[in-house]
Amino acid sequence: MRSKTIYLLRHGETELNRQRIVQGSGVNAPLNATGLRQGQEFFRTWQHVPFDVVITSSLVRTLQTVEPWTQKGIPVERFEQINEICWGDHEGKPGLPHMKLAYDTMVREWSQGNFDARLTNGESAAELSMRCKWFVDHLRERSESNILVCSHGRTMRCLLCHFKGQHLREMENYHHANTGLYVIHYNGEEFEIELENDTRHLLPEVK
Repeated sequence: MRSKTIYLLRHGETELNRQRIVQGSGVNAPLNATGLRQGQEFFRTWQHVPFDVVITSSLVRTLQTVEPWTQKGIPVERFEQINEICWGDHEGKPGLPHMKLAYDTMVREWSQGNFDARLTNGESAAELSMRCKWFVDHLRERSESNILVCSHGRTMRCLLCHFKGQHLREMENYHHANTGLYVIHYNGEEFEIELENDTRHLLPEVK
């Protein structure tokens, strides 16, 4: 399998992000004005990279984030395997204290090895991991040299564990700002992370 570089990007800001409302895979929110600007600033900084393909989740906020590249005619592919985790009954609601308690309890269960824990009607870490593993294996087999992937916060945490061959308990060690970038090199056998959650492309927001 040939070497390649993967640029793993979180989507830009949505209005629900700004309002601290839970999104997940079941809420297909578009970018707000800040998110569109973040996507443009990312493009301005990284447009020199000769991407062979752009891969997004099936949710609109990822496709909008990388639209400057698709407008250049770079092929785009969409995979539901890298959609955000489903947060079940929490989706579309503000993060109230009882919801935060349920979330913290679930993450604690994950840290103790119970990856079947989930929010009510939501997806477990084990289920998320299965689709993320499939996607990482898929990337290994692809022939392109430079691949831009735009996904979501929790999904990126899980993907990064698979890239590094780490236990899912390590998910909480990875962070994700809107349009935070990870640059990952693959030498045909192993993945190596060069940049983590890089946001140097973002200009100071005008108040």
